[in-house]
Amino acid sequence: MYGDQETIRRILTELGDTWAVVGLSNNEDRAAYGVARVLQRFGKRVVPVHPKAETVHGERGYPSLEAIPFKVDVVDVFVNSTLAGEVADEAVAAGAEAVWFQLNVIDEAAFARTREAGLEMVMDRCPAIEIPAL
Repeated sequence: MYGDQETIRRILTELGDTWAVVGLSNNEDRAAYGVARVLQRFGKRVVPVHPKAETVHGERGYPSLEAIPFKVDVVDVFVNSTLAGEVADEAVAAGAEAVWFQLNVIDEAAFARTREAGLEMVMDRCPAIEIPAL
């Protein structure tokens, strides 16, 4: 319902290869760490976004989306559902092409706002699961 195959395919293959991963740090136990590595293997540039602004997988981190000094194509969101809507709004403001809410990250109002703003959006899906299938 929140991620038809055509939208998933478009985001992963057509909308650009610079992905801001919100919630990505050097904590190897967090899902974001492994998913970012998979995205890199499939040719995506992964930009860590985390308050610590750590360098992860060789890419410099930033404390927020607005701090990134270049365009990001997709914003991949690894934060709690209660915080995710704000990140989606920041992605719209930053000029991203798409927003991707990870598994169990659900905010229907944010989904509606983001789509209304003209961005592609997938919710409650994992690109590391979807991309190898393409």
